[in-house]
Amino acid sequence: MRLETGDIGIETMVAQDWPAVREIYLEGIASGNSTFEKSAPEWEAWDRGHLRTCRLIVRSEESLLGWAALSPVSSRCVYAGVAEVSVYVAARTHRQGVGRALLSELIEASEHEGIWTLQAGIFPENTASIELFKKLGFRSVGVRERLGCMDGRWRDVVLMERRSSAVAV
Repeated sequence: MRLETGDIGIETMVAQDWPAVREIYLEGIASGNSTFEKSAPEWEAWDRGHLRTCRLIVRSEESLLGWAALSPVSSRCVYAGVAEVSVYVAARTHRQGVGRALLSELIEASEHEGIWTLQAGIFPENTASIELFKKLGFRSVGVRERLGCMDGRWRDVVLMERRSSAVAV
């Protein structure tokens, strides 16, 4: 695959990737517009909270450029085909196609795993992410107003979802 960043490859994330994945996650946290989280967990906690499949990284010759993964939305079996999307891209590669490549591959991988609905919660201020998700078939379901308080400020979250046409439901 070739993007504006040069030759890159999308691979399955493994535990050894965690230090670089964590650094990119911490960049997202520091931005203030990616997550309510204030710190990145250790690998074991992150691993428990995410599906075993559909964990992806983008790697260039020099470094890891981004990652994507899915979390279950519920432990109830009726929601087995519904997952929440996380996509994080290194700040130095924003707007170079890395996020689009990751999300596209994640959609394909999720459908291969039988996931029929992907959802994402995105801060309204994160317009680049909202536009990316729209371009790849997500729609805005609505705004969850004052969903959480962050640094003394109540934040809204845009709930987006994508229903697969490839997975029979």
